[in-house]
Amino acid sequence: MRITILMILAISFFGEGLYAQGVRGKVVSESGDPLAYASVYIRNLGDGVPTNQNGEFEYALKPGMYDILVQYIGYTSVLKTVEVQDRWVELNVELKEQVFGLQEVVVRSGQEDPALTVMRKAISKAKFHRLQVQEYSMQVYLKGTGKLTNAPFFLKKKLKEEGLNLNEAYTSESVSEVKFSQPDKIEERVISIRSSGDDNATSPAPYIGTSFYNEKINGAISPLSRSAFAYYKFTLMGSFMEDGILINKVKVTPRSRGENVFEGFIYIIEDLWAIHSLDLKTSIMGFQVNVNQIYAPVKDQVWMPISHTYLFGGKIFGFAGEYKYLASIRDYDIKLNPDLEVEPEIIDEKVQEVPEDIVRFDKKSSSLEKLEEGDKLTRKEFRKMVNQYEKEALKQREDVEVVRERNYKVDSLASKRNENYWDSIRPVKLTADEIRGYKRDDSLAVVEKAKVDKSDTTARKKVKKKFDPLSVITGGSYSFGGGKSAGFDENLFKTGFNTVEGWKFGVSGYLRYAKVDTLADSVTRRTVEYQVRPAFRYGFASKRPYLKTDIYRNVRAGSINSRLGITGGRYIEQFNSDEPITEFVNMLYTLVMRQNFMKLYEQDFVQVYHSSRLSDKFSYEGSLKWADRRELFNQSDNSFFYEETREFTPNRPDNLESSPTNFQNHQALILNAAFRWRPGVKYGIRNGRRYAIYDRAPEFNFGYTKGIPNFRGQTTTDFDLLEAGVSHSFLFGVSGRLDFNVNAGTFLNNDRMYFMDYKHFGGNRTIFSNMGVASNYRFLDYYRFSTQTDFISSIVHYQFRKFLFTQLPMLRYTGLRENIFLNYLKTANSPHYVEIGYSLDQLFRIFRLEVGAGFENGRYSTSGVRIGVASFININ
Repeated sequence: MRITILMILAISFFGEGLYAQGVRGKVVSESGDPLAYASVYIRNLGDGVPTNQNGEFEYALKPGMYDILVQYIGYTSVLKTVEVQDRWVELNVELKEQVFGLQEVVVRSGQEDPALTVMRKAISKAKFHRLQVQEYSMQVYLKGTGKLTNAPFFLKKKLKEEGLNLNEAYTSESVSEVKFSQPDKIEERVISIRSSGDDNATSPAPYIGTSFYNEKINGAISPLSRSAFAYYKFTLMGSFMEDGILINKVKVTPRSRGENVFEGFIYIIEDLWAIHSLDLKTSIMGFQVNVNQIYAPVKDQVWMPISHTYLFGGKIFGFAGEYKYLASIRDYDIKLNPDLEVEPEIIDEKVQEVPEDIVRFDKKSSSLEKLEEGDKLTRKEFRKMVNQYEKEALKQREDVEVVRERNYKVDSLASKRNENYWDSIRPVKLTADEIRGYKRDDSLAVVEKAKVDKSDTTARKKVKKKFDPLSVITGGSYSFGGGKSAGFDENLFKTGFNTVEGWKFGVSGYLRYAKVDTLADSVTRRTVEYQVRPAFRYGFASKRPYLKTDIYRNVRAGSINSRLGITGGRYIEQFNSDEPITEFVNMLYTLVMRQNFMKLYEQDFVQVYHSSRLSDKFSYEGSLKWADRRELFNQSDNSFFYEETREFTPNRPDNLESSPTNFQNHQALILNAAFRWRPGVKYGIRNGRRYAIYDRAPEFNFGYTKGIPNFRGQTTTDFDLLEAGVSHSFLFGVSGRLDFNVNAGTFLNNDRMYFMDYKHFGGNRTIFSNMGVASNYRFLDYYRFSTQTDFISSIVHYQFRKFLFTQLPMLRYTGLRENIFLNYLKTANSPHYVEIGYSLDQLFRIFRLEVGAGFENGRYSTSGVRIGVASFININ
């Protein structure tokens, strides 16, 4: 429970830090208030530490003279020179609020704010600053302090039993060595980790590796993004000199406040147009996020972050709290990109005169040569050249498809470091509350270890799980060692009611044997798995038992997956094999609303199938099925309500094209083949393992189904179905998202067809919306438009950042989203069917509420309300 809450509270941004001894003291404001997380930077060493929450700091130094720069955003920096001999030097620093020069900030009528020129130049150089460092390494100290301030009343007692008290600080610390190399590779080795309470293995690498020179930071638009002017207004609040450098303070104001945009201040270095520091806040999923970064020159003309602070707070499901990250960085080792050593003067062509002999961007010429030629460049020309240079550099990489790589490991001694080690390496003094927290949780850990030792002295002994009769219903797995196991699926909702079987009982389970090998690359694991999966059900009104068994061999190695199997038996199936309505939902509607949407048939069958995922880009599947298929009829008329006023519909679906002959008992031999292709897939690497990134890769689907007639003189099906489709998602701006799914097909031959072989579409007549926003229709009848002719189907869903209710910032801050959907279906014999709807998404963070209507040939036909899971939640 404690891990879960801390992870909920610590969801997003940055981290860094370190420590020693030689000079110590306290940093306060003019009024005497301690300045938490101020930067104390030793310029001679290019290293520093932050102050703790009480404004205290401590740094070990060898004897000598040191220049110490103390910085805090919004305050005038102080430079002190101290001599360290054989004892601690007490250095208490008082910082005054920054006084800005305002005389040059006056904006006359018809003139633009000078901040626009500052930001245009800074934006034009953002990618340059991101690319100018080829690689670097650093040591990072990360401290997170969390505090749960409220919890649901019915959980407070349980939390207290687990040692988690409200308003008590829980702290985690780690020290890591982090290496970065272009274009986006991060390697982190945790050399020490310590948590008050349970171990928290959260890695700070994703936060440390994020840069405000990127287009987005954890989904939020950066003020230095190319599209920043579409989302922000900028105001120059003033400027000040620091160590001979002019710093501009720019106020960042969202044009539309809400999630995934920043608000606050960013400080830009004049002429260099790099970040000096920033103090920004944003909102993610309704949680407030404050980010504070201080940069320092680590090489000539190269400024990088030396400290981050991050404050996260909010409420969810009755829990409330806050979590603070402090990250301090030391031991920067930088390798500059030799191609980008030039520092041309940037000209803002909107307000400055452009020299006639200025170098111009030319696609036919090398971007590197053009950069070296120009000592003065317009911001647009400079940005074009850097963009072109990046494209050229990416093409020269060995593996152009890999766009990011993350490697993370924990040193074997990381969790075994003693207190003396932490005292020697921690850059930030612990507060009294944090010390008490460690003592409290160290005591709890001793108690928990005693409990474990009492029941298992080896702590590694394998305990065989005893059989639990409830697992037949709730699901459960039992291991017998050597890769052999058996278990039950979740069978709770397989017992229920429908009009064909009446009350029915169902159960399924499996027997499994698996063998795992490591392949020659020492990273990829190959799993060979054999499974037998029987399923049984019995209808008490129909008095018919059903049993089927699936036997298959599955081989999985990285992204490669292959399955060969055979399945067969006597079973009951929905006419639409995609099962558009679940048995549980159908039972609710049948018993409570007296509406039987699920339509079933019976078959004796045997099917051989094979599927293979050859790569992340291509997969196929095929099957050959023989079946003796029979029509079923309603056997029960029971319901809890409406018995006097509503009649159940027949089990034979209502359809525009079908005739009684389409439901006759028959034998069929069906061949099916399907192919999926994803061009443009990119890849990431995590701890040596490659994984696909599908964001910009559409999926194309191709399928062919053949009903083979006259097999052994018994099969009567005779048809050929050819279909194709494409699905994809596009992101727009901050939170705009377009999802679409388009399919079309034709029956080359439909000489003899039965209703289960028709092309069916994903309908829905219940209040429950399906999981995928672009997978099913909202109000379409399950079988009315099923067809044996040509068809086209289109489902389109668009998510807005700001539409109707989300015009109000207070609603956008809660994470609320508004969507519209437009769906279309046409077959050769159906009217033009159109659905139009609107939804509120991420209600209470996890729900979706949809309203809409369906139209046939432009005339209203149906409408309704649908409730579903928020669109950002993916469940397979």
